[in-house]
Amino acid sequence: MAAELIQKRRYALGDDRFVEVSIWRLVDPLPPSTHGFKYRLALVANGVCVLRYDNERGKGDHKHLGEQEVPYTFISLDQLVDDFWFDVDRF
Repeated sequence: MAAELIQKRRYALGDDRFVEVSIWRLVDPLPPSTHGFKYRLALVANGVCVLRYDNERGKGDHKHLGEQEVPYTFISLDQLVDDFWFDVDRF
């Protein structure tokens, strides 16, 4: 069974800013993550990704704050979305 798309949506925040959210349910976790989701939540301003939460094979859960990449502790999808929107509000 392939990954199941849970959500793919773009939110316009203004003429020069938008958020894009993509979340998939996986059959197996994407190592080193231990949960069954693949995600990418991004804030783009003036054509530049200024904030992104994502996970990828080999890196696991992390977030990008501009050019800086820092670990992220995944607790649940609800918490992920809440944490992301909290950071969006700070930009």
